[in-house]
Amino acid sequence: MMGELFASFGLAMLTGVVCIYIVLVLLFKDFLQPVTILMALPLSLGGAFVGLLLAGKSFSMPSLIGLIMLMGIATKNSILLVEYAIVARRDHGMSRWDALLDACHKRARPIIMTTLAMGAGMLPIALALGEADMSFRSPMATAVIGGLITSTVLSLLVVPAVFTYIDDFKQWVLRHVRRHSHHAAPEAGANTAPKSP
Repeated sequence: MMGELFASFGLAMLTGVVCIYIVLVLLFKDFLQPVTILMALPLSLGGAFVGLLLAGKSFSMPSLIGLIMLMGIATKNSILLVEYAIVARRDHGMSRWDALLDACHKRARPIIMTTLAMGAGMLPIALALGEADMSFRSPMATAVIGGLITSTVLSLLVVPAVFTYIDDFKQWVLRHVRRHSHHAAPEAGANTAPKSP
């Protein structure tokens, strides 16, 4: 029974990742940069598992619900960084390095503030405070808080680095495509040139 439950939640998380990727591709009109944003997901999941381990909470259905909640929260922080860097390069002519530095500088405060607010709101549930029985929801809140902490801190470091690697890969692909098209153009012209009698 529990195996089927975990399998269904795993399928739900995989479906969620695919849906997030499709939405990001439509928003950014790019197939590679959404990968940068999705890199926040393993960071948040790792923090959730560490949080559950440190708090002595079991990996149960509420903690799985917390992991699904984390998917949207963690990608939101990365979207703020990546979207700002892309707009800074495209509209303001900044270099990649300056755009990333500016994005981290100007987006770090709202990202950290929203994380603190979310964590503070989840803390009473994680500690199972209150008259009602919150022991069922406590693992969910613990997973969310642990994932929020790691995804927020590490996304400010990992996401810019992944953005750089993805951008380098895009430039490498574009250079090879242009080089191939330049080589193909003279050959096509030679093949279509009229033959002298």
